[in-house]
Amino acid sequence: MKYSARTLFSQALKGHKNWPEQFPNKEPQKDYDVVIVGAGGHGLGAAYYLAKKYGITNVAVVEKGWLGGGNTGRNTTIIRSNYLFDESAGIYDHAVDLWDGLSQELNYNVMFSKRGVLMLAHNVHDVQSFQRHVHANRLNGVDNKWLTPEECKKFLPILDISQDRRYPVMGGALQMRAGTARHDSVAWGYARAASALGVDIIQNCMVTGIRRGKDGAVEGVETQKGFIGAKKIGVSAAGNTSVVMDMAGLRFPLESYPLQALVSEPVKPVLNCVVMSNAVHAYISQSDKGELVIGAGTDQYTSYSQRGALHILEHTLMSICEIFPIFKRQRMLRSWGGIVDVTPDRSPIVGKTPVPGLYVNCGWGTGGFKATPGAADMLAYTIAHDAPHKINAPFNLDRFVGGRLIDEAAAAAVAH
Repeated sequence: MKYSARTLFSQALKGHKNWPEQFPNKEPQKDYDVVIVGAGGHGLGAAYYLAKKYGITNVAVVEKGWLGGGNTGRNTTIIRSNYLFDESAGIYDHAVDLWDGLSQELNYNVMFSKRGVLMLAHNVHDVQSFQRHVHANRLNGVDNKWLTPEECKKFLPILDISQDRRYPVMGGALQMRAGTARHDSVAWGYARAASALGVDIIQNCMVTGIRRGKDGAVEGVETQKGFIGAKKIGVSAAGNTSVVMDMAGLRFPLESYPLQALVSEPVKPVLNCVVMSNAVHAYISQSDKGELVIGAGTDQYTSYSQRGALHILEHTLMSICEIFPIFKRQRMLRSWGGIVDVTPDRSPIVGKTPVPGLYVNCGWGTGGFKATPGAADMLAYTIAHDAPHKINAPFNLDRFVGGRLIDEAAAAAVAH
């Protein structure tokens, strides 16, 4: 008999003494110190760190669906920190540091594999851009090194480095601390650990409003299960942040785009790292089950559709076959899509809002999964101290007023 991952997860937790017996039907209390909106990796992680690091255990994580059912379970599992700007390198490398010991921290296998991310250069601009990133990363203490075409071939034997190809390999930038993790396991691990510390996780409970007092500060959230009082509210709801912020009377600089990916039928191990190519705008890795995990960029139009445009997937597959002819006869198993929030500079917003007691973590675009533990840790710190940490302080709303942008959209060697 086959069971869904959600069913297996629920069964695995039945023996956990602090886990509610009727987990999906957990009812909220009347009041909490903190309510987190969104039970993805970021929201559940923030609840865990609030309880673990700061002793704030009277916390509820409210989710309109089931935990990990949003973008946390709809990504391509890539983890890296080789971003150009100091601010980005700081927050993503903090996340990689936490990824490194996360399975031990949570006592739950998130299957973090430091197999390396190789970013291929196909033209002179790619070479210059990647080498710039390598130097900037080293100055920030982030590991990254430049490889010649021959060194790329040695590291990845199935790579075709023939110079007569449409996209000849002219080198590559390799970050060995980077890799992949099991996407939904991250949500499950944080959920179990947070629950063991006393956090309530309330599924199937959509937030319909944010109540504010006469002084403008938050008083709690209106939900489908009734009003939940809270002294502080953290919002970490990828793809829905603008809607939730509007409930508090705030208009956020976010646009939502479909982001698609697909996987092949399983094959024996053939791809030992993550390979990315900005020139063709595609990336590929192989999961522990043998599937080839393939992704591209966001669609070029705003939408809440999780289907996206078919030509994006077609272009991505053609691009992969150009670089790896060995995969031309591989059959695709399934495709899916998620909705990502994107800011004008393609960098996140993590910090306080103009509303007292209301905090936000959003706008990660295609970088949300790799930032999971770092973003969760910074959101928890900001909520606990009512002030940002030095790592996430640059990622505030004020930068859009003063024009101090962290423009990874223009600087990034690749968009993911």
